[in-house]
Amino acid sequence: MKIVQLVYAHHINGDTKLDLAEKELFFSISKAYDLYMYMLQLMVEVSRIAERAVETATNRTLRLGEGARPSTRFIDNTFIVQLSSNKQLREFIETQKKTWADDEDYVRRLYKRIVESDIYKDYMASADEPTYEDDRELWRNIYRHIIVEDEDLNQLLEDKSIYWNDDRFIIDTFILKTIKRFDPKAGANQELLPEFREEEDREFARRLFRAAMLSAESYKNLISQFLDNWDVSRVATMDLIIMEVALAEIFTFSQIPPIVTINEFVEVAKAYSTPRSGAYINGMLDTIVRALIADGRIKKEMPERKH
Repeated sequence: MKIVQLVYAHHINGDTKLDLAEKELFFSISKAYDLYMYMLQLMVEVSRIAERAVETATNRTLRLGEGARPSTRFIDNTFIVQLSSNKQLREFIETQKKTWADDEDYVRRLYKRIVESDIYKDYMASADEPTYEDDRELWRNIYRHIIVEDEDLNQLLEDKSIYWNDDRFIIDTFILKTIKRFDPKAGANQELLPEFREEEDREFARRLFRAAMLSAESYKNLISQFLDNWDVSRVATMDLIIMEVALAEIFTFSQIPPIVTINEFVEVAKAYSTPRSGAYINGMLDTIVRALIADGRIKKEMPERKH
């Protein structure tokens, strides 16, 4: 997705030196990782706001000498306690100096929305003592159904970084995956997702980006051969870029089955192009790849077409 974004930006903005474009790619990836950590930190900040609210309510109850003390179930949530102590997240906060302190009003509004939700009410009203899985699932649901859908958050993040608005779709999936992976046995040493899973991933990004940039015209000409009297200039620019990058992957990485590449870039199309782009790109790439295999231009295999 990052490579498609940068190739598209290069296409729109005109010629850029390849080395500079590559630096921009990796800078963009690093900013996306900052957002990943920042969004994990947001959940911790919501819990801290909740802790202050409970403390204020408790003091009021003690002062007046009436009413039941407020429940601490939400702030005692074992998943969020574990996340708060996570060594990688704490190190990021200390070294990057990124906090939600300047946006406390937003965090308070988000906490209010959470408290008013059925997700929160059902959790707090349960007669059973929550398990770790219950606590983790609570925050997965809060993130998926409240934080992801919060339009105010989109504007706030866009104001902080020009990169982050485009990164939300990717990072939200990473956050949900991270929550699901948390294991109580790992404690503060729970591993978060790395910026690159391994060094080969960084090299994969570099090779794919360079292949897409250097051979863009060649891939564009190849695509035009399969348009059936339809001028390539009439193809949506983003659709064309997505197919060019997909072909770069197919030609450059012999170990990746073409059907895997096609499926991945169909998903990219669904996220970044028109509603019909997924099906269109799937059909185009399928046709092109089968022709390339038949001509012996690539040594790969495709599953038989379903009739």
